[in-house]
Amino acid sequence: MTYSWGTFAGRLAGAGMVAVLLAGTALAQVPRRSEEGQQPSPPVHDDHHVEPRTMSPQARPSTLDLKSFGSDPVYEERAYDPKAQFDIYGGKKEVPKVRPLLELGQPLYAEGPLNHSYNLIGRKNLVSPQLYVYGDWRTVAAFNDNGAKEVGQIATRLNLDVDLKLTATERVHALFRPLDRGGAFTRYEFAGQDRNRQDHFNRQTDLNLDTLFFEGDLGAIVAGVRDEFVSWDMPIAFGLMPLVYQNGIWVDDAFIGGAFTIPSRNSRTFDITNMDFTFFVGTDKVSTPAILDRAGKLDEAGANLYGVTTFIEALEGYIEAGYGRIDDTRSASNFSYNNATLAFTKRYGGLVSNSVRGIVNWGQNPDRSQRQTADGYVLLLENSLITHLPSTLVPYFNFFVGKDRPQSLARDAAAGGLLKNTGLSFETDGLTGFPKLDDTANDTYGGAIGVQYLFSLNQQVVLELATVQMLTQNRVGRAAQGPQYAISGRYQLPLTNAWIFRADVIAANLDKAPDVYGGRLELRRKF
Repeated sequence: MTYSWGTFAGRLAGAGMVAVLLAGTALAQVPRRSEEGQQPSPPVHDDHHVEPRTMSPQARPSTLDLKSFGSDPVYEERAYDPKAQFDIYGGKKEVPKVRPLLELGQPLYAEGPLNHSYNLIGRKNLVSPQLYVYGDWRTVAAFNDNGAKEVGQIATRLNLDVDLKLTATERVHALFRPLDRGGAFTRYEFAGQDRNRQDHFNRQTDLNLDTLFFEGDLGAIVAGVRDEFVSWDMPIAFGLMPLVYQNGIWVDDAFIGGAFTIPSRNSRTFDITNMDFTFFVGTDKVSTPAILDRAGKLDEAGANLYGVTTFIEALEGYIEAGYGRIDDTRSASNFSYNNATLAFTKRYGGLVSNSVRGIVNWGQNPDRSQRQTADGYVLLLENSLITHLPSTLVPYFNFFVGKDRPQSLARDAAAGGLLKNTGLSFETDGLTGFPKLDDTANDTYGGAIGVQYLFSLNQQVVLELATVQMLTQNRVGRAAQGPQYAISGRYQLPLTNAWIFRADVIAANLDKAPDVYGGRLELRRKF
């Protein structure tokens, strides 16, 4: 076999390269001597070196179950769009904000550094004062026929919230409604058989406080005073304070009193992920239809209130429960009673969202010449279907049954009746006396069936049918004297981020009572 010089030279160079690599490998195994003449260190082989595993004493290794893993999703019907992926992060834009009427101190929802804080009550709870005045202004043109009164009017209502924030957890809050007084609103009556023909304009003004209360966290206050962090929280509130429980069904009132909460508890034994307990007391301005004065109006100075309520996340749903006691403080009557509630809310199988609520009243023993005002029970079923458009298309069907005279624990007259959340047909507007069906649930049953559509989350349309039926033939002392039927509708449109337009209509047929109907147009300005 013959070789050319080129082939021979190439093979020689290759052999030289192999020799160099082998020599380098051998030299790598020779221990090196340090520059200071120390003994050479032994070679380190860390190809299979594993550090000892450490973990929390409460943790333990888990077994690998390959059945828990599946294939990546495949989106063959949609082509990959890289621009859409970038827009998730870079396609954002500023959300237009409605500025408060007045803001002093740190602006609300503002970017940038926070203002300077002051060490007045402790380094662990610094004071950073902020004063906001915000709220809304509602103006309504309505024509209502409530059976006993027919009037067309333009009414207005101004809600002014004054919020003085002291620390990150403490504040003083007040609410003014300067354009109404005693449940009557400033208005101009322009039509209807029962309008005021002598003075079309009716001015109702006052500067009385509707709420004035302090709220904060006792844990944060103690941390500031002691200059050391604490491991517990306890929200507290006192003053002329509003309380709303179970969406305003059980409690919807502002009274003079106090409250504290034991928050964020859990139980592994009962599979409870979170639960709160709130204790509250009211000593004045407690409103309940069970305590009336001689004129038949709410006697806000005639009762004390004591109660406890809890919210529990368990059973893949939400449990709300509470107990309250109304003590009649008037010497000439005895309308004290007990009130308990229980509710459970859950979504079932991706098909329906359901809430079951119950309120029971017992223990009222007035004089024999007087009729009970709080006894019996009410059961409320609230349901909404989960459609293929779960955020915008919501059919609902709500039902109720009430025995005797069930009552909320505390309810202001402007908050509406016990059935306020059952449907549009049971809801007034707190402004013009918009007509509604009987909302007391006194010896009645019924409900509402409707559908809500929100378009692209920029409009709202609601259509509803509702009825009230008599549970017994006894009509003495009952608001409803016979069956009632209604059809209602609502349209709502945000004109800007501050202005909202709303329209409502209702037509109702009442057995053994005049029919009622109404229409209203509302313009609301938020600030």
